[in-house]
Amino acid sequence: MSFDADLNACAALVERADPWRFRAAMAAPVAARRVLFPLYAFNVEVARAPWVTQEPMIAEMRLQWWRDVCEEISDGKPVRRHEVATPLAAAITAEDAQLLDELVAARRWDVYRDAFEDEAHFERYLDQTAGHLAWVAARRLGSADEATVRDAAFGAGIAAWLIAIPELEARGRVPLLDGTGDGVARLAKEALGRLTSARRNRAKVSKPARAALLHVGAAEGVLRRAAENPAEVAQGVLPDPVEADRLKLAFRAATGRW
Repeated sequence: MSFDADLNACAALVERADPWRFRAAMAAPVAARRVLFPLYAFNVEVARAPWVTQEPMIAEMRLQWWRDVCEEISDGKPVRRHEVATPLAAAITAEDAQLLDELVAARRWDVYRDAFEDEAHFERYLDQTAGHLAWVAARRLGSADEATVRDAAFGAGIAAWLIAIPELEARGRVPLLDGTGDGVARLAKEALGRLTSARRNRAKVSKPARAALLHVGAAEGVLRRAAENPAEVAQGVLPDPVEADRLKLAFRAATGRW
C-alpha cells in the first residue's frame, strides 16, 4: 500500500520532530499509518506553533490557522490545500475535528508564561492534548473504551512532560504546580497508576485501535524513574523512551500488549 506525497511528508515530519510516535506508527499496520501519520503531523505542527516565534500575536495566529482547518473539516467545507491539513481531512470526522480544535486551543498555554491555575487546569491541558490525540486516533482505527484510552494517554503524556521540564523551564515556563521532589514523584506515581489501570482494561480496546497506543508502553520506564528519583527530572537525565523501547516495541506490536 503506497503513500502519496502528502502522507510521505507527514511521515517525514513526524520522524524529525516526534521520533517516539514515529517508531510506534511504523510498528503499526500500514493501513493504520494512513490515520496516524496525518494526526501525528498535525500534532507536531500545533505543538511547535507557540515556539517558533517570541511574538505572542504571531503564535496566536499560527494556532488560529489550525483552528480554522479544524473548523473547515467540522463544517464540511473545502479544506485549504496543505500537506498536513489535506490528508488530515481525509482521515477524521467532523466530530474528531471538534476535539482537535480543543487540542489547538489548549496549546495557547504554551504561548504565555503564566503558571497553570490549579490541578484541574493542568489535567485538562494534558487530557485535551495527549488525551484528545490518542482518543481520535484510537476511535478512527477501531472500537475502544474512551476512559481506557485517555488513562493510557495521560500516562504517556506525563512521561513526555517530565522529559520536557528542563527545556520548558529554560524557556521561562512554569510547567509544574509542585516542582518539589515530592510533588514530581507524586505526579509520576499518579500517571503510573492511570497507565496501570488502562492496561488492566486493555481488552476494552479492540486490536485495530491498539495501534494508536503502541507508544504508551515506553512511558512506564520514564515514570518509574521519575517516581523513584525525582531529581532526575530537573537534571534532564530521564531515560530516552525511544532508545529504551527499541526491543520491546516489536513485542508490543505483535501482541497488542501496550
